[in-house]
Amino acid sequence: MSAPEDLSGLSDAELYRIKFVRRLPEALDELAGPEHGVVDLPLHVAWSGVTSYDVDRPRQRMVLYSTVLQEGMHDDLVAYLNRDFLLAQWPVLRKLVGRTVRTVWENAFPELRTAA
Repeated sequence: MSAPEDLSGLSDAELYRIKFVRRLPEALDELAGPEHGVVDLPLHVAWSGVTSYDVDRPRQRMVLYSTVLQEGMHDDLVAYLNRDFLLAQWPVLRKLVGRTVRTVWENAFPELRTAA
């Protein structure tokens, strides 16, 4: 068993960034979310407001993706996000998520920067 990582001394901003980095999939190809239909998010992701989204409706899909990117854990990302939709929506979606989320995803996946 490895020793716990020492995060003391890191700024709140760096701890926040690390939180999102740890959730990332290894590759965008892992994102196998639905291409059609209604998605019902669990309460740990959509803890306030709407929890069901129709993937076939672009605006609802955009809100779904924004919510999952900001609130979802690793397993949520791979279950609810679809690689092709993420790439297609990224130019607009990147403006809807926080700077930390945007930077973490674009640093990990250069194809998102290209899509933007």
